[in-house]
Amino acid sequence: MKQKITEDLYYIGVADRRINLFENVYPVSEGVTYNSYLLSDDKNVVFDTADGAYTGAFMANLSDALDGRSPDYLVISHMEPDHSASVKALAEKYPEMQIVVNAKSKVFLEGFFPSLTNRTVVVKEGDELSIGKHVLKFVFAPMVHWPEVMFTYDATDGTLFSADAFGSFGACHAATEERISDGYVSEARRYYTNIVGKYGTQVLAALKKASGIAISRVCPLHGQILQGDDIALMTGLYLKWASYTPEERSVAVAYASVYGNTKKAAEYLAAKLTALGVKNVSVYDVSRTHFSYIIADCFKKSHIVLASVTYNAGIFPTMDSLVREIVRHNIVNRKFALIENGSWAAQSAKLMAEIVSEIKGTCFVSEPVSFRSTPKEDTFSALDTLAETLAKDVNGD
Repeated sequence: MKQKITEDLYYIGVADRRINLFENVYPVSEGVTYNSYLLSDDKNVVFDTADGAYTGAFMANLSDALDGRSPDYLVISHMEPDHSASVKALAEKYPEMQIVVNAKSKVFLEGFFPSLTNRTVVVKEGDELSIGKHVLKFVFAPMVHWPEVMFTYDATDGTLFSADAFGSFGACHAATEERISDGYVSEARRYYTNIVGKYGTQVLAALKKASGIAISRVCPLHGQILQGDDIALMTGLYLKWASYTPEERSVAVAYASVYGNTKKAAEYLAAKLTALGVKNVSVYDVSRTHFSYIIADCFKKSHIVLASVTYNAGIFPTMDSLVREIVRHNIVNRKFALIENGSWAAQSAKLMAEIVSEIKGTCFVSEPVSFRSTPKEDTFSALDTLAETLAKDVNGD
């Protein structure tokens, strides 16, 4: 059903509580929303559609909000199918409706729906569209996180339709007036860092554009509509995430262990760090925790410890995947420490260091801690030294 946001603006999106993996990669135990909006004026404008599995629900919500009228325009912010799969159904039902795109999104529209490209209105950066008392301005945000992404700013009410920016995992009530929770921020962080996180430079460019306009609410394509203090909160976090600035000085410890010996070393280090006054130390078994949660924590924290058993003369597979994800997301401005285990030929630290060093400016706080089979007295002594080094670096002593 529709949800009224303002006198002229309606939420017509849907909540997907059945999905298990977003983009067939990221676990979403609380689901996800596919947000769409209707702005009603002399002309009626739809902002984006919904995933194909929910075309029927989306069309019903739109029909309810239109109340017998027809849409004049569909503005496409982002052509990824979780937002555009229902475009054809919408266009077929309303043959007079025009589709507002930019030059790049028109190419993508042709790729998905070649029969619709003769119905497009192509806009450029800074173009305006008057629909009555509301004036829409188009702000390009390429690579946040596809090259065609476009924001739309309603200059009349100060609403920013932000495409995938400021989105979150979770099938929340998008149009609620409640403040966002810590849990919501956590899922927004996981969404940003994994979906958009590689493109920090482009995000900063988009934020710079948005900083020059007065924004009263942000309407993203996933998650909750942001208003009031929540806009400042999320903007501040986006500035940190996009500039790869840690939110807190702390340590994330990730380990790969087969029989529990590497786990023992990692957990000993984490306990020692806590005893030395390092707050919020987190520990992850990379074989049990999906990498997206660990990547999000690596964005949050200043120091990362990677501990891996040597496996087939290499890095344990799940740790290998995590290390490469860290590089793929270009998580700069972090300090690393390494722990390796190998019963006859410990090599995982050397190999992890080679991969992580692909990130420009990678810094290691100490030499790796290396042991064979099980941690022994000298191993714990080396872990004590590593903990002290890390604690001093984290706490700025």
